[in-house]
Amino acid sequence: MVDPVAARLWSYRAMFVALILLLAFLRILPLATVPGGWPGPDLILALTFAWILRRPAYVPAPLIVAVFLFCDLLFQRPPGLWTLLVLLGTEFLRARQAFSREIPLLLEWAMVSIVLAVMIVADQLILSLFLLTAPAVGLQGIQVLFTIAIYPFVVAFTSMVLGIRKASPEEVSALGARL
Repeated sequence: MVDPVAARLWSYRAMFVALILLLAFLRILPLATVPGGWPGPDLILALTFAWILRRPAYVPAPLIVAVFLFCDLLFQRPPGLWTLLVLLGTEFLRARQAFSREIPLLLEWAMVSIVLAVMIVADQLILSLFLLTAPAVGLQGIQVLFTIAIYPFVVAFTSMVLGIRKASPEEVSALGARL
C-alpha cells in the first residue's frame, strides 16, 4: 500500500520536473525569426522560487541541482555556475521559509527580487573573473526585470491552478513535527 503523504510529495516533484521540461522546451523553440529583441523572463527560476517559498519539501536540493544542470547544458551556459548560484539562492530562501510564511506577497516579492539581483551580479562577476563571455549586462538586466515583474503571476498560477499554497502554522509535516 502506498503512503498518501509520500505519493502526494512525489507527484508534486514529478509535476515540478514536468513543468520545467515544458518551459525548457518552449524556451528552445525557434519562435522568434528575427535576431535580437527583448529577452523573456526566466520562468523556470521564478517557478522554482515560488515552490521553494510555498512548499520546500516539494523541491529538494538534489532535484534543483539536476534540473538546473540539465538547463545549463541545454541552454549552453557554463555548466554548473548558474546551477550553483540557483542552489545558493534557493537554499537562502528555504532557510527563510518560516519567516516568509508570515509576510505578505509584496515583501516576499522584494526578497525574491533581491536574491535574483544578487545572483545575476555574482554570475556576471564570476564570468568576468574567469574571462568567459558573459551575457550583455543590459539584456540580462532586462531579463531580471521581466522575471521580477512576472513573479506575482507565477505565484498566482502556483497557488490557484496547481494548489501549492504556503503552509499554515497549524499544518504538520509527514513526521508529525510543526512546519
